[in-house]
Amino acid sequence: MTYEYFALITFLGALAAGIFGSLTGMGGGAVIIPLLTLGLGVDLHLAIGASLVTIIATSSGSAAAYVKEGMSNVRIGMFLEIATTLGAVAGAFLSAMLPASSIAVVFGVILIFSSFFSVRKKMNHVIPQRAGSWSQRLKMDSAYKEQDGSIKAYGVKNVFGGFAMMGGAGLMSGLLGIGSGSLKVLAMDNIMRMPFKVSTTTSNFMIGVTAAASAVVYFQHGYIKADIAAPVMVGVLLGAMLGSKILMKAKSEWLRWFFAIVVCYLAAQMIYEGLKGTL
Repeated sequence: MTYEYFALITFLGALAAGIFGSLTGMGGGAVIIPLLTLGLGVDLHLAIGASLVTIIATSSGSAAAYVKEGMSNVRIGMFLEIATTLGAVAGAFLSAMLPASSIAVVFGVILIFSSFFSVRKKMNHVIPQRAGSWSQRLKMDSAYKEQDGSIKAYGVKNVFGGFAMMGGAGLMSGLLGIGSGSLKVLAMDNIMRMPFKVSTTTSNFMIGVTAAASAVVYFQHGYIKADIAAPVMVGVLLGAMLGSKILMKAKSEWLRWFFAIVVCYLAAQMIYEGLKGTL
């Protein structure tokens, strides 16, 4: 296969991955890593390296917009980023030591979990601020603006439980080359009881930093190749822009179910090939 043909196929696949990531919030790595490994025979570690570069690029723009709008809780994000960064670096070193077949099995299991999370009904928790709580001591309680212009104050629970969960999310991100947005949102939504809008936007704010931490380790091990990462990054960026336009017009619930089924199929293939030891 010539590089031109490889780049074209990779670009088109990344374009689809970007659309998928924009519609579901799962990130393009859920599609692009199976495409590169199962479809194009790229080494799994190189595919993960390309995915991490893409995550850094795609999360930066949307994260800046959410911070400007006041939706992201930057104080919480910076605090939890300590855990995710440490986890991401540990996951990246672990990935370099583990065989690709083992990583593929874990990747498939996490994808199935993430696809389930992307289609389940979201609960918007808004708990009152509590004097004397750790969230107030760390000045994490805040407020956000609703679509009607009203300001809604919220408090945060289980600060250190969420911190521990974030360490696991960072580990999965560094090990598998995905944003682990589902795990981050799960920690902030179910454990810390943050409003869903705030947890998703804060997760987006954190994803790029987490990916950057592990990308340094992948680069040092030679797992980030420009000839693979370049068409992936361009395709996912364009796909994310296109996906945001589709999201405004299409019935996103049906699209989420469709992509969840696709991801579950890809996850099953990754698990199967990993168990066979062919990756």
